[in-house]
Amino acid sequence: MSEHPPEKRGPVLIELEDEATVNPSTAEPVPDLAPLARPAAMERVAVLAARKPSTLARWFWRLFAALFTFVLSLAAYDFIAGLIARNQVLGYVALGLTGAFLVVLAAIALKELSAFARLKRIDSLQTAATDAGGQGDLKAARRVSDKLVALYAHRDELSWGRERFAERQGELFDADGVLGLAEAELLAPLDAAARREVEAAARQVATVTALVPLALADVFAALTANLRMIRRIAEIYGGRSGTLGSWRVTRSVLTHLVATGAVAVGDDLIGTMAGGGVMAKISRRFGEGVVNGALTARVGVAAIEVCRPLPFMKLSKPSVSGTVKRALTGLFDKGAEKSAG
Repeated sequence: MSEHPPEKRGPVLIELEDEATVNPSTAEPVPDLAPLARPAAMERVAVLAARKPSTLARWFWRLFAALFTFVLSLAAYDFIAGLIARNQVLGYVALGLTGAFLVVLAAIALKELSAFARLKRIDSLQTAATDAGGQGDLKAARRVSDKLVALYAHRDELSWGRERFAERQGELFDADGVLGLAEAELLAPLDAAARREVEAAARQVATVTALVPLALADVFAALTANLRMIRRIAEIYGGRSGTLGSWRVTRSVLTHLVATGAVAVGDDLIGTMAGGGVMAKISRRFGEGVVNGALTARVGVAAIEVCRPLPFMKLSKPSVSGTVKRALTGLFDKGAEKSAG
């Protein structure tokens, strides 16, 4: 049986009907990734939280709280009275525990009332400073500065600023100068601490969004980080608050965002930092991380404006883009290099 030599095969030429389709100079550019989705969920949350409840809803919750408290008190009274009738020892133990619980509840209520009073004091300072600066009232400006010094009288980190303000305030004879000096000497260190809190929160939200692939993990991280950031900023400026006070501050911040139209990250910010950047083209998660970090920075800047005892006069308000750049500089470099490799 003879073996035939294998057939020799040469190169195969495939003729194309239209040579222009393979010309690189006329080829269509590679399409970019789809634009990043705007964080509509956060926008809806802000709008709903900032919306004032109706009169009917307020009366509903007031009557519900009163009825619930009445029924609970009556049930506790019947329980303790019946227990005393059956066993005096156990009954008086229950009475003592109930009394201790009411004492703790009263202490919590006093703390909440004190927190609300302190927040109201800061709000009144901000309003008075705005009026004094707008009208050029020197006496009103000095009253505002004295109240500001009294507000921070127990803050050791501001002792040097209080001394400098006391030395130099007599040299100024205009309202803007007095308020500007108080702002520079007393609020500049607090502004720096508040900016660091905003940058840390933006960095945390961006990192979780970019690196954790779990569903709703970025939403949970953004919610908790923003609430913690708002509370810390309020504490930095002297508005120590409890649970209800923190909710009041958060609602005020969201109301400020909605009123100023800054609740959504602007198209220019998204395009500059995420949509048109290298990271968004390498990894969509990195781009979303930058967007969420930018939105957190915007919430933080609004929290600074709301919680600050004085409006920004001589000092410049922190910008969202600058805050995001400082917070995220070098954060995604290694991740982007690994994705590109």
